[in-house]
Amino acid sequence: MGFFQFVIIFILLSVLIERVIRKRLGVEKKKISETAGKNVDRWGRGIILVTFLATFSYFIDKDDEIVKWYWISYYVILMGFQTYIQWKYLKDSKEYILSLIFLVLGIVFLLSVDSVL
Repeated sequence: MGFFQFVIIFILLSVLIERVIRKRLGVEKKKISETAGKNVDRWGRGIILVTFLATFSYFIDKDDEIVKWYWISYYVILMGFQTYIQWKYLKDSKEYILSLIFLVLGIVFLLSVDSVL
C-alpha cells in the first residue's frame, strides 16, 4: 500500500470513527467560535503556528527521525491546546473527548508513517 492510499484510508476511517463516537457519546458538534473563547483560540493557534514555523528551519536539515518527532510535538501541542480550550469554553459539551481520541489516533498515524513509506 502506498503512502497516499494510506492517508486516504486514514482520513476515511477518521470520519467514520468521529461519526460513531459522536453518536455513542451523544456529542453535539459545537464550535469555539460561538463562545467567549473565540479570541483565545485564534491567538493561541496563531502563536503555536508562528513558533513552529519559526523553528522549522532548524529541523529541516536534520535526520528524518528528528523531523518526525518535530511534527509529532507540534501535533501534540496543537491538539492539547484545542482539547483544553474545548474543555474550558464548551463546559456542557463532550467535544474535548473527541479531540483527545483524535490526538491519540494522530500520534499513532504519525508514528506509523515510516512503516508505510
